[in-house]
Amino acid sequence: MTLAPQPLSLPFAKGHGCENSFLVLPDLDGRLRLTAEAVRHLTDSHTGAGADGILRAVRCADDPEAAAMAQAAEWFMDYRNSDGSLGAMCGNGIRVLSRYLVDTGLCAPGSFSIATRAGIRHVRVPARSHDLQGPVIVAMGAPLFPGPDRITVTAAGTSWPATHVDMGNPHAVVFVDDLADASDLRAAPAAEPTTAYSDGFTTEFVAVRGPGHLALRVHERGVGETRACGTGACAAVAAHRRRTRQSGAAGYRVDLPGGQLHIAVLPDGAMELTGPAVITAQGALHLPGTA
Repeated sequence: MTLAPQPLSLPFAKGHGCENSFLVLPDLDGRLRLTAEAVRHLTDSHTGAGADGILRAVRCADDPEAAAMAQAAEWFMDYRNSDGSLGAMCGNGIRVLSRYLVDTGLCAPGSFSIATRAGIRHVRVPARSHDLQGPVIVAMGAPLFPGPDRITVTAAGTSWPATHVDMGNPHAVVFVDDLADASDLRAAPAAEPTTAYSDGFTTEFVAVRGPGHLALRVHERGVGETRACGTGACAAVAAHRRRTRQSGAAGYRVDLPGGQLHIAVLPDGAMELTGPAVITAQGALHLPGTA
């Protein structure tokens, strides 16, 4: 007699940063192998718990992809977009993961490092919070401007000039008079030249509200329009400073549909991102059994 495959039960936590939502999967011994199909199943609001992405928390020493970073960081953020594709860096996600590690006792509060596919990122997490939430600060590094100089982004039949900003993942930043100008962002915007982004890109539509104050909407690569994007907020600030020829240390407030993020630009051009990180649920998820 052949036994039917049994469902796989996975412990999980769900959290968000400015309503950019994630499932945290603690993989403490590095045995979990996520397929793109499983990611899509788990992040779907009908077949899973619903989220913009998955954060698999695994020790660097137990994951071949992160083993080389084990001397610099204990934990690796294996980030997956909701379409199942791999993600390099996520500013909201790393805050949620950091908050989870501290609130579950896997990391002590204070400063520590997390490995990502974009390299090592340093975080500062306040002492354990009573209600599993609290602000987290992430050292995001300095923005890069890979070019080309002339990029055009088209969304809903309208085209704008854009700036290519790399924050560990690729962004196309567009400045608009009104955020409604971006219209429907369910479909991914297109960019010209097509060679500007070999692996897709996240698009920020940015309105300048005042000195040190921006607002934006985001279509995130592999996800769709999201309530917030941490790397996107940093990219928007970087593009704004380049556009207005600003230099030196400064602070910025960025308004997103899901809340506010704060970005400090340090004297050397590196950025620190501060924002909320909230754990909203913990429990077990089930994947259909496989052979």
